[in-house]
Amino acid sequence: MAVTKILARKGRLDIGINYVLNGDKTEERVLTAHLNCDPGRECRQMLDTKRAVGKEDGVQYYHIIQSFKPEEVTPEQALEIATEFAKEHLPGYETVIGVHVDKEHIHAHLVFNSVNADTGEKYHSNAQSYYQQIRATSDRLCREHGLSVIMEGSSGKAVSYIEWLRQSRGQPTFRSMLEADLRTAIQDANDLGHFFLLMEHMGYEISHGNRLGFRLRGQDRFMYPGRKSPLFTEDGIRAAIQSGLEDIEAGRRPAVIYRPPFQPYKKYPKYTGIMALYVHYLYVLGKIEQRQYPPRMTPQLRQEVMKSERYREQFDFLRENDIATQGDMAAFQTRTEDALANLMKQRTILNVRKKKRKKLYDALADVAALTPAKQLYEDGLSGMEVEYARYMEAVAVLEQCAIPRERLSNEKAEIYEQLAQINRDIRAERKKLALCREIQSRLPQMEHDIDKIEERESEVKHDERRRR
Repeated sequence: MAVTKILARKGRLDIGINYVLNGDKTEERVLTAHLNCDPGRECRQMLDTKRAVGKEDGVQYYHIIQSFKPEEVTPEQALEIATEFAKEHLPGYETVIGVHVDKEHIHAHLVFNSVNADTGEKYHSNAQSYYQQIRATSDRLCREHGLSVIMEGSSGKAVSYIEWLRQSRGQPTFRSMLEADLRTAIQDANDLGHFFLLMEHMGYEISHGNRLGFRLRGQDRFMYPGRKSPLFTEDGIRAAIQSGLEDIEAGRRPAVIYRPPFQPYKKYPKYTGIMALYVHYLYVLGKIEQRQYPPRMTPQLRQEVMKSERYREQFDFLRENDIATQGDMAAFQTRTEDALANLMKQRTILNVRKKKRKKLYDALADVAALTPAKQLYEDGLSGMEVEYARYMEAVAVLEQCAIPRERLSNEKAEIYEQLAQINRDIRAERKKLALCREIQSRLPQMEHDIDKIEERESEVKHDERRRR
């Protein structure tokens, strides 16, 4: 499946184009395509189109992103789907396509001119065009290529791909964490004002507008859970609190709901160095020894819970590669960089071999693709003249090379398979280096968070001793 989104951009065209064609993300621009424009002249042609019709202001380009489910699609298949999407949805628009493989999930980027080169009309995007055209076309192409389509239903019930993926894995999302906190506050509140006070104590800021909005301190945007569930509107919350109080009066619910007490962290003796730090941090986030969500957790740490699976992945990476110190990390990075350089050298050699045979390989592809057209031409069907001429040209190229066609086909298949495997190996080595860099950048913040928590626990214990 592919989750799509479209962004309108008023900035410079060349910035968007360069981002899509980034060689580090597109296997040295192998995973790129152009529609209605020429490589190297994309920006100039788009600007010329705008000047020709006098539409140089406003939105300069649109940026569509197709994010595919991890391990369900190959980079080449993603490029094919994105190209088919552009041909169907964007006829006449100058479009640049790039498939990025620098993340866990493969994703395609399409940047296209806001002005149609054929009609001179500007592209317009709204919710209706998104659901009826962009998403519908993308979903249909995914089905045709044998990919799953999981994002169905009305726009009001749609969720983002990342949110769906985390839910399907049983991982927390900001929305699920907020809804759990809302239910807890509703259970404990005596009235609406008390409910707001409890939510603020949990670290949330509240927006009292047409809809109730909540966000953790430090988040950029408010979330509005009442849009999807009437329980979390102001009237729904007030009614739920009143219903809870009636249940308590009738004896159907206890007045005080028991929750397991917070248990302080006990150091685990088996790990040392970086791995010990990760074990400690995962415990602080509540991801080791399943227990209640820690009541003393700060808003910043609540946001860190969202990254807990990433930390667990990093810990497994450290354990599998026996990395316990900074010296171990530096040695592993050196070995990985050497392996990556060797793979890049092998890929360059294969690309040179492929380039030398490009004319022959293209001829093989033309012969295979145009054989039906050649048969139709020989049967007397009109309109097949161009295809028949291309077929004969390809046959002539193959006959001149003096290499048996079967041997040439096997050689082509072998080179393409070797390139595909090397590209997979390169992505794996780059992922290892990215993990190393990410781990090293996170260590100081993790140590800072743990120090603050231990300092807070020490203050609480000191206050308790003073009360005694």
